This record gives sequence, C-alpha cells and structure tokens, in this order.
Amino acid sequence: MNVLEGDRFEQRRILLDGRPEWTTVDGEHLLAMDGRRILESEAVYLPPCEPTKILCIHLNYDSRRVEFRAKPLVTPTYFQKPTTALNTHRGVLNRPANCRYLNYEGEIAAIIGRPMKNVAPEDAWDCIAGFAPANDVGAQDYRDTDAGGMTRVKGMDGFCPIGPGIVRGVDVRESTVRTYLNGEVVQEGPVSEMVFPINYQLADLCRHITLLPGDIILTGTPANSRPMQPGDLVEVAVTGLGRLSNTVADIPEPAHDVGHQPTDTDAVRRVALGGDWWDAQSG
Repeated sequence: MNVLEGDRFEQRRILLDGRPEWTTVDGEHLLAMDGRRILESEAVYLPPCEPTKILCIHLNYDSRRVEFRAKPLVTPTYFQKPTTALNTHRGVLNRPANCRYLNYEGEIAAIIGRPMKNVAPEDAWDCIAGFAPANDVGAQDYRDTDAGGMTRVKGMDGFCPIGPGIVRGVDVRESTVRTYLNGEVVQEGPVSEMVFPINYQLADLCRHITLLPGDIILTGTPANSRPMQPGDLVEVAVTGLGRLSNTVADIPEPAHDVGHQPTDTDAVRRVALGGDWWDAQSG
C-alpha cells in the first residue's frame, strides 16, 4: 500500500522523560507506545524524522513563477539545507539581529521511507514514509552572495521546522498549502498547482542521489512569501496533514565580522518582498 492509500495515520515524535518517544494523537492527549498519556499542549516536540539530507526544489508553484515573472520551467532545480537547519513544531525561528528579511515559505515535506535509487515516478509513492507541513525559512539578506545555492539564505540553524507529525493515508495531491501570519492567511496554493509533482521530484533526484529513510524533500511554496518579524506567530497548515506553528525571535548578530555581510539591495528586496526574480538572478 502506498503512502496515499488507506486510513489516515499520524505519528508524532516528542521528548518524554529525556528520551525520544513516538506517539499517536488521542483527542487533547498524545498516547505513547507504552501507554502513557501526555497533554498535547504540554508536549515538547522533536522532528518526525532523522534525515541524512534535506533537498528542496526552487520555484515549483505556478503562482510563485508568475509572481516573479519567471520564464516557464522546463526542468526543476534544487538546493540543499544542512540537517542542522531542522526545527520542530512550536520551535523558535531565530533571526540574527543584522538581518531584516526573514521570509516564511509554507510547504509540504515528503519524508522518505525506504532507500530510493532509479525509482520510476509511478513507483515513488511506495517509497514515501509520510508527509508533514514544513516551513522553508530563509534569510533573504544573503541573496547577493548565495544566489541559487541558498547555503546561508536557507541553511541557518533552525530554518527547517517540520511537523507536528508524519502522516500517511492522505492523498496530498488534493491538499492545499496555507501559511498564516498572526492568524491571517498570507499564502494559499493547491498542490495541483505544482509544476513538477512530488513523485516526479523524487524520481528525478534519485536518478543520481540515493535517498535514504528519513530524508526530507521540500516540494515547493506558493506565491506571497514575505518577511516575518520578532514576536510573530507563523503557521503552515496543509489539508489532511495538520498545522505547524513557530514563533520568531531576534538573536545577536554573529560575533565576528568575517565573510559576506547581509545586504539590502534591489535584488534582495525583489525576492523578499515579491518582484522580478528572473531579472534579480540574472543581474
């Protein structure tokens, strides 16, 4: 049975008595495998997987392509987040004090369930453990130096919150991704709007890269990614998968003045605030 079929089933991973524990949802409680019940509101969440890599697609919703006035896409391009970017449901998104463009990007995370290499698109669904809401957070202040690589833009510590849990038995092809900022909808896009479907992305990547259990594929965000501010509550809700919540806080800027510094240029603002992405990337 592939990940889209069967009854909905969700597991959440929490920290309980200092140890990781898998739980299921039972009303206002989480039920541990040993029978203990924990109030959901008091749970300390962990990411629902332990990836060896986090791979992400650029510009995969047509609304985002139109927003940036980019050319029609012929083939997908990708970037990678380090695993230290992992964050959790109810985790804090830390914005360095010398950055101002910390953008949300609500997405669906596909979590690999078994090794994938040279898998056909029609067979990719059989290799997915489940799905989760995710936020592909980015400090767009580093656009001028990272370009399409996104190493610092998208790779800072905590810039990949995912959860609350991992879900099977939901046909995400019929889902909608919505991002809320302080309770207001700021992004909305049906999965049917994806230029490259989820199973296509996995088949494309695993031609040359072995995907391993726990690996995360971030599958794209709709239009209207915009900056967040310290104190904001950002939530990513995906039909059938749940709602991921995080708050934003400021932290001190790096202690040492080394390397490229954050910038506030026209190219940065075009991406952070919405604009002509194609021209910004080409010069």
